[in-house]
Amino acid sequence: MVSGSWSCRSALVAVSLLAAVASALAQTPPAAPPAPAAKPQAPAASAPGAPAAPGQPSAAAAGKVDLVNRKVLRVCSDPANMPFSNDKGQGFENRIADIVGDELKVPVEYVYYPMATGFIRRTLFAKACDIIIGYAQGDEMVLNTNAYYRTTYALVYRPGQGLDGVTKLSDPRLQGKRVGIIAGTPPANIMAKVGLMALAKPYKLVVDRRFESPGEDMIKDIRSGEIAAGVLWGPIAGYFGTHAGDKLTVVPLGDDGHGSSRLAFRITMGVRNGEDDWKRTLNTIIAKRQADINKVLLDFGVPLIDEQNNQIKTANP
Repeated sequence: MVSGSWSCRSALVAVSLLAAVASALAQTPPAAPPAPAAKPQAPAASAPGAPAAPGQPSAAAAGKVDLVNRKVLRVCSDPANMPFSNDKGQGFENRIADIVGDELKVPVEYVYYPMATGFIRRTLFAKACDIIIGYAQGDEMVLNTNAYYRTTYALVYRPGQGLDGVTKLSDPRLQGKRVGIIAGTPPANIMAKVGLMALAKPYKLVVDRRFESPGEDMIKDIRSGEIAAGVLWGPIAGYFGTHAGDKLTVVPLGDDGHGSSRLAFRITMGVRNGEDDWKRTLNTIIAKRQADINKVLLDFGVPLIDEQNNQIKTANP
C-alpha cells in the first residue's frame, strides 16, 4: 500500500496520495477479497409517513439502477493500514465508518483488500462494498463526497535536539542533517530544491503493509537518532509520532514557496460514479457529524488544517 491512505491515496490517495500519499500498498493482491466481516449495530425502522430513511434513494433517482446495499454499510477497506484501518477495527477510518453507520442505523460490514493495484476494481467497482472512507478529492475514478478533512505532509523530529521551532524544510538548521523521506512523494521535490537530498535516507513508497511499514521504520530511526528528522504523510506522522515511544514533534508543512509541489490535500469519501443520491446522503452525514469526525481524527494525531493552512486543534473550530 502506498505509505498513506487510499486518498493518499488518490493522492495521497495519495493523496489521495493522491498522491503520494500515503500508506503502503500491497504489491501482489490476493486472488479474491475475503468475505465481509460484520460489525453488529441495531437497525431502526422508519415511522409510517416519515421521510425516507437516511441512505434511501429519492424518487428522482428511482429510474436509476441503485447498487448501494441499504441494509448494511458495506465499507471497502485495507486490513493492515494503521492508522487508517485494520481488520480489528482499530483505525480512524473504522471509527468514522461507525459514525456513518450510526447515522444510517445499520450495521457496519467490511470487505478487506490490500490497498494496492486492483483495490478499487476488486471492491467498489465489483459492487462488493459501497464506500471508501478515505479518498483524495479530485481523483476521477470515484465520485467524491464533500471533503471531511484537510491535511498535509509533516516534518517529524525529536524535541531538544537543536531543531525545536523548525517549521519549514528550508530552515537552515536542517542543512547537514540526515532527513528521512518516503521515495517519490511530493516533499522530495522540495527537499531537492533546498539541498537536503544529498544526505537524505529514502524509505520505500510501495510495500505490502502486512509485512512492512516504512512510516513506522522512519519514526523508529528518528527516535534512535539514526536520522535527525523525517517527512511523512500527516496522518502517519501524527499517529506514530505520538504512540509507542517518546513523543516526537510533528509539524504540518506548507510548500515553502519552492515550486509547485502540492503537500496539502482534501480527503473525502469515495463512491461509485453515478450514485449521486448516495453521495448526497453521505454529505448530509458529514455535515451533521463533522465535530465527531474531527474528534476521531484529532484523537489519532491527524494534523488538521483549514483552507488558509492554519492548524485545527479542536473538534469544533
